[in-house]
Amino acid sequence: MAMNFTRALKHLLAPAWMVRRVFSDAELTAIEQAIRETEAQQGGEIRVAVEGNMAPAELWRGVTPRERAVQVFAQLGVWDTEANNGVLIYLSWADRDVEIVADRGFNGAVGAEEWAAVCASMEKLFAQNQPQQAMIEGIRAVGKLIARHFPAADRNELADRPVML
Repeated sequence: MAMNFTRALKHLLAPAWMVRRVFSDAELTAIEQAIRETEAQQGGEIRVAVEGNMAPAELWRGVTPRERAVQVFAQLGVWDTEANNGVLIYLSWADRDVEIVADRGFNGAVGAEEWAAVCASMEKLFAQNQPQQAMIEGIRAVGKLIARHFPAADRNELADRPVML
């Protein structure tokens, strides 16, 4: 697959420092708190990863935001929970794309369309320049989906602080 030059330009124009201005320490702390509060109400684990841009080699290979999200899911060990109930919310800032990757504990329990609806709702808020609200509402929506299948709160197995890639 050939590299999409329009997409490559978007990534070039979205350096990591720019995304760190969008998600300040205070905003990351608010997102972390939303994860902590949401996890206290159900038995799953939520991780958030924000990536400003992909590496040129990944763009050259045509790596999609979904493929990158799956890579990040593995890198962060979101799959490494006792009940296989980890969920990654991944934001590709340059692509303005949200992807949710859920562990195998959700197979057959939460449909792809339900995860996609959360992504679409978050993307709409990002488009309206409301990034913190998008993240917090997305975390809460994911928490509701998790609670249907993992209602009991468990120990905190994964870090709550969002990861800036």
